Amino acid sequence: MPRKSRLFSLATITRAYQRNLAALVRATKPAARKKAVSVQARPVRQGVAAASPQPSKLASPPTQWVSGIAPGPAGARRFHLFVPPGLAAAPGETFPLLVMLHGCRQTGRDLAAISRMNRIAVRKRFLVLYPEQERIANAHGCWNWYERRSGKADAEAATLLAAVDQVARRHPVDLDRVAVAGLSAGASMAALLGALYPTRFCAVVMHSGVAPGTAESAANAMAAMRGSRDAHLPEAFAVLPVPAAATRGQGAPAGLRLPPLLVLHGDADSVVSVRNASATALLWASASGARPAASRTLLRGKRYPMRATEFKAAGRVAVAVREIAGLDHAWSGGASRMPYSDPAGPDASALLWAFVARQFGRRPVI
Repeated sequence: MPRKSRLFSLATITRAYQRNLAALVRATKPAARKKAVSVQARPVRQGVAAASPQPSKLASPPTQWVSGIAPGPAGARRFHLFVPPGLAAAPGETFPLLVMLHGCRQTGRDLAAISRMNRIAVRKRFLVLYPEQERIANAHGCWNWYERRSGKADAEAATLLAAVDQVARRHPVDLDRVAVAGLSAGASMAALLGALYPTRFCAVVMHSGVAPGTAESAANAMAAMRGSRDAHLPEAFAVLPVPAAATRGQGAPAGLRLPPLLVLHGDADSVVSVRNASATALLWASASGARPAASRTLLRGKRYPMRATEFKAAGRVAVAVREIAGLDHAWSGGASRMPYSDPAGPDASALLWAFVARQFGRRPVI
């Protein structure tokens, strides 16, 4: 997550330019099928990131990656699209698209390796889009979800949406089955996308993030991460006090509907306070006119237990929260011996896709 900013050197800018140029050259060539490479990662303490994790390669199954660059209000952003091998559309057939946003000090390939989401994509037949934050836009590789005052956050959200549109023009994507998920800073940006463009996403998944209106700049982002600031959503949905509004079942102004939200968060998170999970859920539920149901504890085998709470509107789940006992700032149930990953937690990737798939056919009403 964001730390104290520093000036860029000429060498840093040069390297960023060279990366963009190399990516542009690759994007102009026909997509090629690549052989899988086993993951090589240094051991790290559970749930704690290494100071500078190395870019990860994906393990089996075999992968097909398509790279590209999407221009937008925040400038160009590179992306990598995973297309399951052998996935071919019948006449008129389209596939779901899942957008996965990495956290700070990560890349899209790192998140792919940690979450192993591509394995699910192979089985369930959907595409996975991994946008990349540029270090010239954020020194730590964080999505600038907190830069609302300067407009940078909204510009990045619009640029990410441009990446979705570019992929949808070139591949058989079902625009009614597009979901967005993220980890840490990526989780907050995923929620911002869902709030700014509620009709474009059928579901939003936040893993260890902060409500995107809680900070307006880097100066107060750290306080927001600690849970010491009042949580907020973007202005259009900040219409009722919380939690009273959520319990009354009142909602956002007529015509506004947020997509269903799944919140995953560890109660031992030392980077982003777990208080942000319940705060975000209450805000989202309030804007959706949803009422809370009784919480319950779920335990599967030897994995960490989790406390499940759901908020329902008109008999449907608008918000689902899973607070995972003992989980630090890490992808729950992720690949072993990798930064920001804890294999002892419940399988967040399976939970994510199960939640997303339940939303198919449930488009927000405008």
